Amino acid sequence: MKYQDEYRDRDVVQGLARSIVREASELAEPVRFMEVCGTHTMAIAQHGLKSLLPPQVRLVSGPGCPVCVTPVDYIDHALALAVDSRNIIATFGDLLRVPGSRSSLMLERAKGADIRIVYSPLESVKLARENPDKRIVFLGVGFETTAPAVAASVLTAQCAGLTNYFVLASHKIMPGPMAALSSDPQLRVRGYLCPAHVSTVIGGIGYQHLVDSYHIPCVVTGFEPADVMQGILWLLRQHLAGTARVEIQYARAVTWHGNPKAQALLRELFEPYDAVWRGLGSLPESGLAFREEFAAFDAARMLPVELPEPLEPAGCRCGEVLTGRIDPVHCPLFGTACTPETPVGACMVSSEGSCAAAWRYGANSEPEGAV
Repeated sequence: MKYQDEYRDRDVVQGLARSIVREASELAEPVRFMEVCGTHTMAIAQHGLKSLLPPQVRLVSGPGCPVCVTPVDYIDHALALAVDSRNIIATFGDLLRVPGSRSSLMLERAKGADIRIVYSPLESVKLARENPDKRIVFLGVGFETTAPAVAASVLTAQCAGLTNYFVLASHKIMPGPMAALSSDPQLRVRGYLCPAHVSTVIGGIGYQHLVDSYHIPCVVTGFEPADVMQGILWLLRQHLAGTARVEIQYARAVTWHGNPKAQALLRELFEPYDAVWRGLGSLPESGLAFREEFAAFDAARMLPVELPEPLEPAGCRCGEVLTGRIDPVHCPLFGTACTPETPVGACMVSSEGSCAAAWRYGANSEPEGAV
């Protein structure tokens, strides 16, 4: 296939589905594959791809939504900075409605806090130039995809001699949680649809250690229906053959070695640290923290605040949804207390969240406790 329309062609998608059904008949037992990208989750739900899969092939969502995996204490930290009149908070829009322990950025903005939506970290640097009497704090949440742009913004601010630009960083490294999920025998994940956006930066080689350590197939796929279905077919074929390797289905955007310039930016400004993931806890070296040379831009170090004891929303099972242990519909709050208009958990807030996808497009589910 060469053109985008071909990846949306109904006949192509249905042909791939028939191949999956035919080859799944050879399975000795049902198999569970996991997509680890919020954009994949939304695309799968939007196009109803789970309905095309046979009962022997189960597709579950993993921790691929950066907003969803961000712990509540980070939101509390951002709120503490937001209520200080000396600060302007700059953030991507999907963080506004994520609940903290006692409030949200949207609620604090309604009360008068200066919280602004930006579409690029460089817009935050512009705010710093235009508001020399204010401290600009950009909320740096994301995976390897957005972290290089944040790094570039810091270097831009440094070159401009700005001393009022800061980043509250919560960048995370995607292969870490995939390793944690692979080592959990209860989850029985037998293959991954790897995150395509992240893979443009880290390349296919970024998942090689998963193959080497856990003998688990990995396929980097694109976001169109045919991309996803072809990725599932390739995972199924690896599983049936008893092999495990990294395959790049999304070759029109992803290479084996990724983006060396973006990787160099990450190495220059950040170093790994043990980060906390919602649903997974603290994972070794799964986050990116500022190196000492760039501590002057680190809001956590330079703008200390007192934080309350973090409180998770009562009854919310977002952490279990993020690890594929339950489907969104099995959370007792789903569709009742927790809706897009009144979200309780981050999985319902983000446009890439599993609960938001299930609410918007409906979702196939297996009985709770099937994991």
